[in-house]
Amino acid sequence: MPIETSLSVAAEPPADVDLFAVPYTGDLDVPDLPLPAAELFAHYEAKGEPGEVIEVPVARGSGVGRILLYGVGDGSPRALRKAAATLVRRVKGRKALTVVLPDDGDLSVFAEAALLAAYSFRIGAPGKTPVRALTFVHDGDEAAIRRGETIARAVGLARDLSNTPASVKTPAWLAEQAVAQTGLQARVWDEKALAADGFGGISAVGMGSASPPRLIQLSYAPEGAGKHVVLVGKGITFDSGGLSIKPNENMKFQKTDMAGGAVVIAVMSILAELGVRVRVTGLIASAENMPSGSAQRPSDVITMYGGKTVEVLNTDAEGRLVMADALAYADAVLDPDVMIDIATLTGAVRVALGAGVGGLYASDDPLGKELTESGEHTGDRLWRMPLVDDYLPALKSAIADLANVESGSTYGAGSITAALFLREFTGGRPWAHLDIAGVGRSSVDEGTQSKGATGFGVRVLVDWLSGQA
Repeated sequence: MPIETSLSVAAEPPADVDLFAVPYTGDLDVPDLPLPAAELFAHYEAKGEPGEVIEVPVARGSGVGRILLYGVGDGSPRALRKAAATLVRRVKGRKALTVVLPDDGDLSVFAEAALLAAYSFRIGAPGKTPVRALTFVHDGDEAAIRRGETIARAVGLARDLSNTPASVKTPAWLAEQAVAQTGLQARVWDEKALAADGFGGISAVGMGSASPPRLIQLSYAPEGAGKHVVLVGKGITFDSGGLSIKPNENMKFQKTDMAGGAVVIAVMSILAELGVRVRVTGLIASAENMPSGSAQRPSDVITMYGGKTVEVLNTDAEGRLVMADALAYADAVLDPDVMIDIATLTGAVRVALGAGVGGLYASDDPLGKELTESGEHTGDRLWRMPLVDDYLPALKSAIADLANVESGSTYGAGSITAALFLREFTGGRPWAHLDIAGVGRSSVDEGTQSKGATGFGVRVLVDWLSGQA
């Protein structure tokens, strides 16, 4: 479900606010607070750190209101995210909260974090609901606040799409959502068109399912745009592993295996609203990877878009097959200046980087540097990983151009070899690969994260695209 908390902006606080939040900094400075601030801070041993919240009752006419003093630390983006998220989680279940914003700092970041902390996804009777309405008090640039709101709601859309159960979320459903949510010019290949046009990877992965595959193309072309960027998202609506079937525990979260595709849809949905001046084409390669009598088998050889042949040694390494088709098509037909793909691709990247940092591979050093910087700025942190050419023999096949996984255990490095596989289909163009298998899902409900899909990638891609014109 979309983020349901409303956000309004006011230059002055309303006169009769029941719940009112006021920031204080690392030096325990609270301008114009009608309370003995020094004594309060001493009593609560406050340090002004982000995440500190002190609740104080105050007289409100004949009743009692509340003031929440919230720490913002040094006012850095990281501190503001923590402060906003902690504050909004503190008032869960309340109807409204009025927040005096800090005088300094990135208001876009604060608004974004506050709304992401209010995100929830539930089917059935609601639990304790997030705060219904936020009023931000600030006499500065409302545009920054609204930008943060726009980005947060896009992240919420990516989470919604990923959290939707696979019983609903077929590839055809995902295509319908992509068209409806973005309002952009779209082209959708069904299973017959995919086969006719030579998309062997997407077709092979999807042929074991009763829900046929789709390739979705979304086009954003603002007037005067020069640079052309193609975003490719993995859209596996459920991944059982196919005939190389996953254990039950590993399968429980596989409805979110299309998180990369959800991110591409969400990014495409707000480019016009944010005034991004770059031509962007989004490709979502979508299939359901299921075992059946018609499923592809280990040892099958498939012909990918563009003619390369791939020996399938493991049907659970299906994401790279659908992504490779889309990358090869982008290279051959769309003629982009830059290609970026995003996918929950390998468990190996979670082993390497954990649940807080996404893996970044780039064939172009300036592109890799720019994406890393955007990740630091937005909180979608990325770590540049090496493309080790010495590992290329891992992809050798005795009977095809490539194998989809290493046949033995000589090289290991599963995330690196997966990236090397994708690079084979980029035509030598500037390209980056974001492996978000570790960060695309969250097991905790804290800060700006909720259990389930995270929407990781929306913020970093929007930030990078906004700087490309």
